[in-house]
Amino acid sequence: MTNNRAPAAVARRVCLVVPCYNEARRLDTSRFRQFLSADRTTRLLFVDDGSRDNTLAVLEQLRQGYEDRVSILACKRNAGKGEAVRRGILHALDELEPAFVGFWDADLATPLDALERFLSVLDTRPEIEMVFGARVKLLGRCVERHATRHYLGRIFATTVSTMLRMPIYDTQCGAKLFRVRPETRQIFAEPFLSRWVFDVEIIARYLNAYRRESRRLEAAVYEYPLEVWVDVAGSKVHPTDFFTAFWDILRIRRRYLR
Repeated sequence: MTNNRAPAAVARRVCLVVPCYNEARRLDTSRFRQFLSADRTTRLLFVDDGSRDNTLAVLEQLRQGYEDRVSILACKRNAGKGEAVRRGILHALDELEPAFVGFWDADLATPLDALERFLSVLDTRPEIEMVFGARVKLLGRCVERHATRHYLGRIFATTVSTMLRMPIYDTQCGAKLFRVRPETRQIFAEPFLSRWVFDVEIIARYLNAYRRESRRLEAAVYEYPLEVWVDVAGSKVHPTDFFTAFWDILRIRRRYLR
């Protein structure tokens, strides 16, 4: 694994990890640049998960002019989205020391301007430790999901909510932000069991940590109904992966929720 680190002199409040795998054609560099021009307190850490196209070259080009706010972590072998996120968050915690760390899907199905709303929740409600985007189709909001994915997702989400014994609506939205605490690094210290439903495993790990301290995780999680979420063509997740995901949540249950 190699890394391309930005100058350490600039401290940033937020670091977003953006996992990338063969994203050269889908990466909307203009939207990332617009965000970087408008927001000078957020650092973006792109993790190239062993891409076989020219994703890394696109990321290097995107970084030009924003070296103090854009870092690239290049992994030689593809290890899956969960491992890319985990490595990115550990790198951010060890090298960048942000007050908040999170991850965001590279396709920007969730627009980056939602980050400000996530931060507003964390700033005004100190009891909240993490904010998750939730794709809820409500009047006045633009949430566009492929019908098959939506219905399979609802079945999956209901199963996970029952397993975790938490009224969580959407575990799989790729926009999440965490308040950095002493225990945050421990949550991400070990590799995940699942390549794709690692989001559920993160929640399970937090759930275990909170139970040891006799705290209720439900009181620390805020699901933010997104104003905009648009399904972007070219997703690496296919409907058949949902069946693998169900097997993975059984493994997660056996490991963490006995």
